[in-house]
Amino acid sequence: MEREWTAEESIVVGASAERVYRAVADVERMGRWSPECRAVWVPRPPVRCGTRFLGLNRKGPWVWVTECRVQQADPGRGFAFRVTTFGLPVALWGYRFEPEAGGTRVTEYWQDLRTGRLSGLTELLGRAFTGTRPADRHRVNRAGMRTTLERLKRALEA
Repeated sequence: MEREWTAEESIVVGASAERVYRAVADVERMGRWSPECRAVWVPRPPVRCGTRFLGLNRKGPWVWVTECRVQQADPGRGFAFRVTTFGLPVALWGYRFEPEAGGTRVTEYWQDLRTGRLSGLTELLGRAFTGTRPADRHRVNRAGMRTTLERLKRALEA
């Protein structure tokens, strides 16, 4: 079976693109929506392009910390951050915001960055920290994205 390196999910939220962007770019709120992220710490707010932050994640009995750096902070259009663990590239996570009748289409996307000479090490660390085989990570992430987006929608439409 060939490994998938990307995944994405979308949902329409009954709120403006700017409002949805502000919620997503407030990364310290991510623990409320994500089934895997439990907490985020931003040492030097506000969050903008180049900002670094730490994520505390949990999946079952596995707990791990990630280091993140914002790559895109374009209000109302897109937000993305690169994830590393122990200084090794792991993934790019992002959100696109597109106005749509009745609100905003929010697309969450993920790209696996564990490639090259160190990919074996980062995949081993990924499996150790998440309990997920690299070949299954895109499926796990898509399920997590659906949950995240549904929770975000409920929060913003409440």
